[in-house]
Amino acid sequence: MRTTRKLRYFLIAAATAFTLPAVAQQQAPSDSVIIRKLYSEALTSTESYENLRYLTKRIGARLSGSPQAAAAVEWTRQVMQRLDLDTVYLQPVMVPHWVRGDKEIGRVYNSKMIGNADMNIAALGASVGTGKQGLSAEVVEVQNFEELEKLGKKKVKGKIVFFNRPFDNTHVQTMASYSGAVDQRGGGPVAAARLGAAGVLVRSMANELQDVPHTGNTRYEDGVTKIPAAAISTNDAERLSSLLKEDPNLKFYMRMTSEMLPDVLSYNVIGELKGTEKPDEIIAVGGHLDSWDLGEGAHDDGTGCMQSIEVLRLFKELGIKPKRTVRAVLFMNEENGLRGGIKYAEVAKAKGEKHVAAIESDAGGFTPRGFSMEGSNAQLAKLKAWKPMLEPYGLSEYGMGHGGSDIGPLKGQGSVALIGYRPDSQRYFDYHHTSIDVFENVNRREMQLGAAGMASLVYLISEYGL
Repeated sequence: MRTTRKLRYFLIAAATAFTLPAVAQQQAPSDSVIIRKLYSEALTSTESYENLRYLTKRIGARLSGSPQAAAAVEWTRQVMQRLDLDTVYLQPVMVPHWVRGDKEIGRVYNSKMIGNADMNIAALGASVGTGKQGLSAEVVEVQNFEELEKLGKKKVKGKIVFFNRPFDNTHVQTMASYSGAVDQRGGGPVAAARLGAAGVLVRSMANELQDVPHTGNTRYEDGVTKIPAAAISTNDAERLSSLLKEDPNLKFYMRMTSEMLPDVLSYNVIGELKGTEKPDEIIAVGGHLDSWDLGEGAHDDGTGCMQSIEVLRLFKELGIKPKRTVRAVLFMNEENGLRGGIKYAEVAKAKGEKHVAAIESDAGGFTPRGFSMEGSNAQLAKLKAWKPMLEPYGLSEYGMGHGGSDIGPLKGQGSVALIGYRPDSQRYFDYHHTSIDVFENVNRREMQLGAAGMASLVYLISEYGL
């Protein structure tokens, strides 16, 4: 009897042991359940939002090479260290150091219509100054480079060229409007200088009529004279254009003391969770830590950086152990040089790292809409296959398109998919590169919805690859 009982107990125990893996597998949470947990944690947490508050209010604007950029590097390193990640480190990179100088002065004077009138301008990034005395000249208005070339040197030499092509607001996606106008900011000063212009004004890159000017980088070329270049607010661009129709000989005065200083050592800030099964396959998620100096760099790109850190925090908080390595990268110098993104790709190539995907958030902390991808049709098909799990959270738009500027240099390194997180774009260019890109204009829930969406996609790629 005793032997029979022991044998029975043994058989029961053995049967239970053999069935445990199957039971455990049945009880393991499904992907949808994990995604729901990611959203629940993100939407009820304030940690990422409070981190954004500190970054914007306590550190402030973070132009590359500035003391504030250096402070942001050290602070975000400490933030990620407190998460107890597997690795947190700084990646050195030399960055340009441009300074704005005194507040700019823009003024129409001797106008037949209004006499003298101040106008809102902001030096474009990398622009040379006018000298302390400022620059005074007549203005010629153009819509595009073709009109400029038709004017020729005779009508351009010694004058201020005013590029006044507005956004095409028939586009539903405002990024398309931006793409259709931004070439005048990037290439306008060089094109005008070739014809002997003394300076350049560029209509701000914005959908709406505003009084705030939108800065942004411009480019010079070797062998072409560097001339002062400034953005003018959309309201004042309209006003200046109207005045020129009444008085083609009016003059404009601009004063800027901006200058380029020697390069400065800075860093990309990187934190990662090692993959449990395929640690050599990397999923990077990031935004750029630098910002323009006019506001606080809240939407551009404080939200992207905080969302990227939040992806790691969510994994740690929920005990999610990724199969592939997940790496948050806070890039330095996206705004006026892209040095951080270039350096990251150079180091990845030198180390022979294998990135399966890189996700960038640099379109503001607004309501999620979906993802765009630079990759293969097969990779896009796999992304779309996850749509039923992500669409209930507002992530309904998937298609080929721009992945991101900082992750762009990774293109060509294996079969990496470059993925851009795409929030609603309608308000982005109200704030982009302006003094009103501040913490108060970021909604916590919208930002956290984006962080959860990014974390969900990272989780799925980590589980199944791309």
